[in-house]
Amino acid sequence: METMEQLYEKDKFTSSVTQTSWKPLIRQMFVGSGVILNFLIYGLFFGATTVFVPQIRKQANSTEAISTETMSWLLSGSCYGSFPWVLILPIIAERYGRKAPYIILWINTFVCVLLFYFSTTVTELLISGFLQGIFPAVSSTGAVMVLTEYTSPNYRGIFFTFKSATFFWGVWISNAIGTFYHWKNIGILVFICCIYNISILFWPESPFWLATNGRFEECAKCHRWLKGDDKDSEEELKQLIYSQKENLRRKQERQLNKQKHCAIKLYNSISDKGFYKPLIFCLLTTCLYNFSGKLACTGYSIDIFKTITLSESAAYQGMLVLDGVTVLGMYIGVFLNRFLKRRTLLLGSSSMGAMFLFILSTYLYLIYLKFVLENKYLTLFILTGFSIAISCGPMILCGCLTGEMTPVKCRSLFIAVFALLTNTVMGSILKIFPYLFIYFNSHGTFFFSAVTSSVFISILYKVLPETKNKTILEIEKCFTDKNNVSKEEVELIEQVCDKNKIMCPSVIHFE
Repeated sequence: METMEQLYEKDKFTSSVTQTSWKPLIRQMFVGSGVILNFLIYGLFFGATTVFVPQIRKQANSTEAISTETMSWLLSGSCYGSFPWVLILPIIAERYGRKAPYIILWINTFVCVLLFYFSTTVTELLISGFLQGIFPAVSSTGAVMVLTEYTSPNYRGIFFTFKSATFFWGVWISNAIGTFYHWKNIGILVFICCIYNISILFWPESPFWLATNGRFEECAKCHRWLKGDDKDSEEELKQLIYSQKENLRRKQERQLNKQKHCAIKLYNSISDKGFYKPLIFCLLTTCLYNFSGKLACTGYSIDIFKTITLSESAAYQGMLVLDGVTVLGMYIGVFLNRFLKRRTLLLGSSSMGAMFLFILSTYLYLIYLKFVLENKYLTLFILTGFSIAISCGPMILCGCLTGEMTPVKCRSLFIAVFALLTNTVMGSILKIFPYLFIYFNSHGTFFFSAVTSSVFISILYKVLPETKNKTILEIEKCFTDKNNVSKEEVELIEQVCDKNKIMCPSVIHFE
């Protein structure tokens, strides 16, 4: 913290134009790079299953070396392994700060990669996959906290979209390594990434966490170090300190009432509009992404292409092409995200994705009925259109919207509940997806994804709010309907603003 304070003292004498133009962005990129690199590592581990299963089967000269049941556990194991972490990590982040979960993740990654690289049995790979459960847990908890609390609203969407794209960069790189080299080489790349993640130790603490714990002077210094001192940043800091002062005051009042039971407090938190409404919206966007089948298609891509094309070489080619198209589509989505509203991009791209799924299921059904002959290039073209559509929208905006709609109040509880439900959905889809292919064939599986995606698109069209270029507190007001404050609260914020040398709001509505 001393280093950060020295930098802040040095920077406050520089011109505000220079400070707000590049220094805050560089500092946010420093923190964001540590978060995003962990998504690359998770992508490398996730993609490894797709390629090491065929290699192990080929080496054993038997598909029974890793059965369909075992492969489904290898792909979904990290989701189920995240269950204890999604409960533990928010508690650690709430009590010890936002850096602590990432330090634990860093240590756990070393254990996972060593077990992965030196494994000699499938059981050891299953254990490594279970330990990798900390990655989806952190992506649903710690990443949401860090990227929303450390980054400015103008850059927040870019960080979230790059985060999602980086995961599929990891999948693509992992699949490419496994296609041309031995799958254990993936572990060497993961180890190199772990070395860079030492930078986590040098992060400043989150301004939101400092404000939540009543450390407002440190909060102001960290906030200005990360986001500068321009008008928008100062306004965000002012709202942050005011809201947390109010929350601390109410917390003290609740503590004075000793008759209130913990279960009642928990019920009141969950039944609050500011809690359950954004939770439902976040779950709907997550379900849209997972039920589209895109993640499952990525994990089982070789088996899917073998079913459709009946050619092993074409299956590997199709896998690498779709991985590349997926990454390209996500960067197109990053570009479009700068110009389009969140709702427009999400619903428009999702609708196109559902359309491609209906076309693909119809085409495969006609092949199944032998009305038309299978053309692998046409199949690949339709899958490419589906991949680009889903990549532009749900894949990059799912995490972005979740981070933006996560409330400040009861933040850790919200994230824990959301992460538990999200990883349950994701793990279940990955677990049952190969059985859908077995019992309903490829056309039935893609039709199921098309119908369920359409249902979630229709619901989101009715209820999803717009969040682009809004602060976390502004988004929270959309759910709480709290526009007025009391005179006592106004006096409180004036005292806080004077102490931290922040301009108070010029117009305040009294109750």
